[in-house]
Order: sequence, then C-alpha cells, then structure tokens
Amino acid sequence: MSSARPVAPPPTVSLVIPAFNEETTIERCLLAALRQTRAAREIIVVDNRSTDGTAAVVRRVVEAHPDAGIRILRQFDAQGLVPTRNAGFAAARGDILGRIDADSVIAPDWVANVSEAMGDPTIGAVTGPVTYYDVPLLGSSSLSDDLVRRPLWRLGRRRCPFLYGSNMAVRAQAWHAIEGSACADHDDVLHEDIDLAVHLKQTGIRVAYAPRMRAGVSARRVESSPSSFRAYTHRFHATYESHGIDHWTLRAPRHLLQGVYWGLRSVSSLAPSSATREPEVDLGLPREV
Repeated sequence: MSSARPVAPPPTVSLVIPAFNEETTIERCLLAALRQTRAAREIIVVDNRSTDGTAAVVRRVVEAHPDAGIRILRQFDAQGLVPTRNAGFAAARGDILGRIDADSVIAPDWVANVSEAMGDPTIGAVTGPVTYYDVPLLGSSSLSDDLVRRPLWRLGRRRCPFLYGSNMAVRAQAWHAIEGSACADHDDVLHEDIDLAVHLKQTGIRVAYAPRMRAGVSARRVESSPSSFRAYTHRFHATYESHGIDHWTLRAPRHLLQGVYWGLRSVSSLAPSSATREPEVDLGLPREV
C-alpha cells in the first residue's frame, strides 16, 4: 500500500519596510500589505530616526489590525538605508525576506507570487516590475516598467542581475550567506539593492525576475533637482565600480533613468495633477486604500 508523499508548505514571507519620515505614504503601504490573497507571516516597519508622525501612523494601523502581525522597530543607531534594512532582516522570522519601500503599494497577490517563485529552491532572490502611480499620463500604464525592465534584465543578467529595492525579496538562507560581506555603505554612495545582487551572484546564488510580482511606487524622485538625480543615477556606476565590474550593459539603467527623468518632468509640467492614477487602478486593490 503506497502512501502519498507529504506536500511541503509554501515558504513564509516576512515583509520588511525601512522608513524615514514617511507619514504621508506608510499607511497606504501597510494597508496594501494587509490585503493579500496569502498573508505575510509578519510586516516589519523599521523606523530610522523619523522626526514626523511615521511611528504614530504605524501604531494607528496596528491598533486597527491587532492580529495582522505588524511590528514597528526603532533603528536609531545610524542614519541610512543599509543599517535600517539590516535591522529589519535580523528581526524577521520568515523563510523569505520581502523588501519594499514605504511608498510601495504591492498587488494583492504579491506575497503569493513571491512565495510561488521561491518555491524553486535554486532561486535565492527575486524582483519584479513596478508602475508609477503618481505620474501624469505616461505613468498610467501598468506595463510601462515591465516593458523596459525585461530587456534590461536580459542585457545584464549574465554579468550581474539586478534587484529593485521597492519590489524585491531574498531567501533568508541566501541573506545569511552574504550578510557578512554585503557593503555597509557608510558614505551612502551605493545602490544597496544592486550591491545585494552583486554579492548574491558572486556567491553563486541565483537571482530571478518575476513579471507577476507587481508593485506600485511613487515617482517622487522626479521632483528632485537635476544635480540630485544625477547623483542618484551615479550610484549604479559607484556600486559596480566598488566591485570591479564594468560593462556597457550595466550602464544602460543609468542612462535610461536620465532619459525617463527629463521625459517625466516635461510631462508633469504640461499635465494637471488630476491626470495621475491611483495605484488601485492597476493593482486591483480596493479603492479605499
């Protein structure tokens, strides 16, 4: 008499959200994280020296959803994304460490798609496309980022696949394999998500792209000055250079973002703010988010 082989449960997902002065965005982010077809094991907001009402907003959401597994941690030892991310990863208990920004609005099936992608034991990290929910006209397409990101992925994956910090996840085991070598970036000049991708590849850990792993994000960086945006895009070069990596395919994102920056600034100056879309339109979230 044969017995059925037990089916392994899907890997659990901890969602880590670094936050610095995000009182205007964090509630929407959390509500989207709660409205999942498959619940995250926990949702961890890591407050990095916020001086506004970020913590108060998170506590209000916790009070409204006491059984949702939301935690808020204080990381006040150092200012910066890397130590804040690391504090959240250290506190997380899931098999997978989801990492999004405080302005990210994940699709209702985000956790399910991440868990499904990570069902392949050869994958150590995964990233997906985003749509920009506050850009007039051109930002309304849920496909716009994916159409760009797929070719970029194909161009760079042989030398160094990328991760996108607004929409990514790393297997806890993979993180533990690289956490001792991942760059601390004390001078705040690197892209921490690209740095993680480099370390994962150098350790022989596979990074994958999942087109169904969708999130909405704000394009608020477009509002920064041209010099500030140039410094932001220079982080691509600084990150690869710090690892001795140089190839024209890895320079493509920097130049592409520069083009997108000037294009979106032109559109924003011509189109009224009423032309923007809510993230719910493209991600299938309830309108009251």
